[in-house]
Amino acid sequence: FSSRRRHTRCLSDWSSDVCSSDLAVPTTYMNESGAALRPLLQRTSITDISRVVIVHDELDFAPGRLQIKTGGGLAGHNGLRSIAGVVGTQDFTRLRIGIGKPPHKEQGADFVLKRLTGPARTAVELDVAAAADAIELILDVGLAAAQQQVNAGMRG
Repeated sequence: FSSRRRHTRCLSDWSSDVCSSDLAVPTTYMNESGAALRPLLQRTSITDISRVVIVHDELDFAPGRLQIKTGGGLAGHNGLRSIAGVVGTQDFTRLRIGIGKPPHKEQGADFVLKRLTGPARTAVELDVAAAADAIELILDVGLAAAQQQVNAGMRG
């Protein structure tokens, strides 16, 4: 595992006995995630967008719920909209991490940007660890098998 910083993302190389991969974390605002993806795709010469997994928060899922899906709508998620604009399709794979809904719809932006403390922070840290396990599962057993396990609630 090695890491280096780029202008729009932090990039790490990861490898196991099964395969190797790049992990990129945008350093842009969420709404501009596509700006971080474009140079990554150019650098790696990835032409098959199915080889990319986007990990994102999901208001429509309760905290603790993970789901892997390919394609579908953007559900008003501006980060996904930015990515779809760069890749020219919505048919990319997503790992959705449930964060729950705010008490009032108009509070969505404040809800996703608030700094978590105490039990809420601990819960999110566990969800992020489970999401990392899900990504590793995708790499180890493939998308279809990982999707079945993760979507059924099995954490590897």
